[in-house]
Amino acid sequence: MNPTNPTNPVAYLGLGGNVGDRQRALEQALSLLLCRPGIHLLRLSSLYETEPVEAAAGWFFNSVAEIETSLGPDELLATLGEVEEACGRPRRRERGEARLVDLDLLLYGSRIIAEPHLQVPHPRMHLRRFVLIPLAELDPGLVHPGLGTRVSDLLAHLPQLPEVRMVAREWCVARAGKRSVP
Repeated sequence: MNPTNPTNPVAYLGLGGNVGDRQRALEQALSLLLCRPGIHLLRLSSLYETEPVEAAAGWFFNSVAEIETSLGPDELLATLGEVEEACGRPRRRERGEARLVDLDLLLYGSRIIAEPHLQVPHPRMHLRRFVLIPLAELDPGLVHPGLGTRVSDLLAHLPQLPEVRMVAREWCVARAGKRSVP
């Protein structure tokens, strides 16, 4: 739960894309997300460029958003899918294909959810430098609810590859003053 508003949990979202103007695509997705009722941006990590892991296409841009939300986990997941579609990503896609926008629900408070359509924490986040680096930037002491380990410790135990390099600290105009309706 969020200490400033105990009824609205804090969630962490992974943002990524590796097609076209990657930064613009992520800015558009974040802007659309923040226009949705029940979502308020708390913090946004730097923008990182990431060597592709499971995709044949080019390098990704990645970031992590910390949000406060009045949406339940299923509603939030559906909203992420709607925003992806609005940005031009088809609902059905093959694993590893190029993505204009990829939005993942990484954490939802300290909840552990194991449903066929939704797994929180994200099932591979602890294995991905492109998730842990921006997440650790926002909160290195954040504990992975399923593993009971701090994000910074998970990151310290991963190999240095694939490469993840910072592109920009302040990168998104949507972060400045954009709020959703509570």
